[in-house]
Amino acid sequence: MAAGWRAATLLGAGAEGRVVASFEASTYIGVAGTGVVGDLVWLGGPDAMLHPRAALLQTPPTPRAYPEGAVIRLPPAPLQVWQPAPLPHDAAAVAVLKRGAARLASMAPALGEPTGFGARLVGAPLAFPLSEAAARADALAAACASDDAERAGEAAGALLGCGPGLTPSGDDYVGGAFFARAVLTALGGGDAVEAAAWARAVVVVRDAAARSTHPISAALLGDLLAGHGWSCLHDLASSLARGEDTRANDAARRLTRLGHSSGWDLLAGFVAGAG
Repeated sequence: MAAGWRAATLLGAGAEGRVVASFEASTYIGVAGTGVVGDLVWLGGPDAMLHPRAALLQTPPTPRAYPEGAVIRLPPAPLQVWQPAPLPHDAAAVAVLKRGAARLASMAPALGEPTGFGARLVGAPLAFPLSEAAARADALAAACASDDAERAGEAAGALLGCGPGLTPSGDDYVGGAFFARAVLTALGGGDAVEAAAWARAVVVVRDAAARSTHPISAALLGDLLAGHGWSCLHDLASSLARGEDTRANDAARRLTRLGHSSGWDLLAGFVAGAG
């Protein structure tokens, strides 16, 4: 069994957990006594995409095996723990990443038929109900482009909970944008004042998510706000920062296969966040 670093820590504790959501290919478990948002483990099959909270089992979980509401003993600690490679602290890579994100947006049509906020990447109108959020998405993209952290936090809050599903499109779009900002900070972009401003915006968005969206989505969004996400999202950021367009395109293509529209929403948000 393989697991992300955060899931591995929880599994190693030998704790009990309560099944908070169970689907045909994924199960979400909140560690007992700590709350869903703080300590959530996501169980998937062996071919699922890795995430800090993911634990990939040899047999894919099912609602029959993990019924919602059941209290279970978490699986043992995994033999293989995934953690993304650290980004280079190189301010020059900031400009490289931004240029790469712009090129990625221009070749988005080659990635397939976009869904959710992914339509923004190909200049197509957003489908209902996201069409009602087009101006809010534009506001977040504009705030990121002008490095206006306060305005970005306000615009992000207005997008949370927008769209159907366990992780609404608005949450994923916001998460992609703020993941990009976390990457830029890690690379050495901006000064201490700017970093502090984005840190305050993260607090604003995290607090808004606790009020405006599903607890599971709030947990996954909280990870993105801190710069932690799906493995292909980390691959995308790393490849763009190193100017490796071919690898970046491959990572973007893998990302778009995530969920019904989550991957496209994350990709569109990342491009917007990269400014």
